[in-house]
Amino acid sequence: MHTLLVAANPDPRSLTHYVLGRLEAALLPGSVEIADLSQEGFDPRFTPADRRAYHEGGDYPADVMAEHRRLERATDLVLVFPVYWWSMPALLKGWIDRVFVNGWAFEHSPASGLRPRLQHLTTHLLPIAGGDFGAYERHGYESALRTQIEHGIVDYCGSRPGSTAFIHESEQLSPGATVRGVDRAVRIISEAIHARLAE
Repeated sequence: MHTLLVAANPDPRSLTHYVLGRLEAALLPGSVEIADLSQEGFDPRFTPADRRAYHEGGDYPADVMAEHRRLERATDLVLVFPVYWWSMPALLKGWIDRVFVNGWAFEHSPASGLRPRLQHLTTHLLPIAGGDFGAYERHGYESALRTQIEHGIVDYCGSRPGSTAFIHESEQLSPGATVRGVDRAVRIISEAIHARLAE
């Protein structure tokens, strides 16, 4: 069992990074790796080389192949990210656009249709939202985000859906409430991964 934590926030002092550290600690002594996309300078731009690789199902750029190797080592993937406009940040979306590609994450052709390829991976989500739980419920924001990521990306590639744990009201002035939200989210994700370890 090996967990890959992927974070997308440019501020190393952010709540995202605090949650990342808490989650890593909660998963130890298990095998854990962190991919801090901003710190590592991952380029999210989908280039002509990416487009060729997508259509050909191979000959991926070197930085994409490095991410493939990281994901191939992982049994669990956790995406830790602030919610921007009811979705993930552009950096994380660009990582998915470039890394979860035809020929690796799935295979698709007019003749054979879709063949998902990430069945070895369980994907968990830890979105950090500025809005409160009530607003997410009233407007369907959580449902929309989960449909987009869990169904549109995770299911499409054949990855097993893991736990999803939102932290709400991340920009409020009550540190106690934020800590409780972090504690809850870290507990949900870490317990889900530990439960898989025990299987």
